[in-house]
Amino acid sequence: MSDPSGSRTDPPGLPVAAVEAFLHEAVPGLLQGPLRASLTAGGRSNLTYVLEDGHGRWVLRRPPLGHVLASAHDMGREHRLLAALAPTEVPVPAPLVLADDQVIGAPFYVMDFAEGEVLRETPQLAALDAAQAEAVTTDLVRVLVRLHDLDPGAVGLGDLGRPAGYLDRQLSRWRRQLASSHSRDLPELDRLADRLEERVPTTQRHTIVHGDYRLDNVMVDVAGGRVRAVLDWEMATLGDPLADLASAVVWWQGTSGLDLPVAAVPADVAGWPGGDTLLAAYADRSGLDLAEMPWYLGFAYFKIAAIFEGIHYRSQQGLTVGEGFDRLGALVPPLVERGHAALPG
Repeated sequence: MSDPSGSRTDPPGLPVAAVEAFLHEAVPGLLQGPLRASLTAGGRSNLTYVLEDGHGRWVLRRPPLGHVLASAHDMGREHRLLAALAPTEVPVPAPLVLADDQVIGAPFYVMDFAEGEVLRETPQLAALDAAQAEAVTTDLVRVLVRLHDLDPGAVGLGDLGRPAGYLDRQLSRWRRQLASSHSRDLPELDRLADRLEERVPTTQRHTIVHGDYRLDNVMVDVAGGRVRAVLDWEMATLGDPLADLASAVVWWQGTSGLDLPVAAVPADVAGWPGGDTLLAAYADRSGLDLAEMPWYLGFAYFKIAAIFEGIHYRSQQGLTVGEGFDRLGALVPPLVERGHAALPG
């Protein structure tokens, strides 16, 4: 179907006409008008587009352009996770259809559009009063605990990963990612990985882990102070829930003062609680012992630094889509420094 205005253009990485033809065949009756697409987030991880036909809205996810870790960006895995979690108390967008790489040259899936707001910019956070900020913070933790309380086998995800040895494998995985994205020597990043490997804690409970749980990866009903949908499941697996908690805390407070182009830092915004509030609320709701949190926080810094270094590598090759990626490489050394500081000794 063509655009009557003749002005439809393709966003980077998405031939809209091919997607439109596929949806007409795969989900008859879904589209009621010419399809348009816009890129909403991209380059840091999987590319996310909003699809519109003048009547409805949907979201499409595809892998990033260029260099990626071989085991990452599995569209079938994300689609499966959403389908398994949709009937549970963990709010997620319902998936509609999965496509292989024959349609646009890369696999992708389409899901429902979740109503709400992604709180990614400082002015958005500043617009909430203290009561609203507290309500959103409380629900963010509540939803994370609900995810970690799910029985993976009961929702059909018992084979999502190998939970035993999760932390050791995570360290190995991100060291491999660094090796495959090597463009400069970062001895302190290597030393941080060495320090983490010296004393890996014992996992208290194996659960479904999101892998990148943070405020700007959820859709929020601001007025109601509720999480409407958890997004971006590309790193989800079975593993240690405290890794999710530590990642959320580092994104919440640990990146303070770094002029992060990825997302606002809630703890830097007046009226928003600090990271300790997340830790206390999680400990109270989950019953887990947080005595080893310094290690998990050190690992969270290491993982984010490794991700940023991979983006720095792709940015140098011109394979990132969006703004701010050329600034992430400069943030790796201070993140590594904070990772070292988080560890005891």
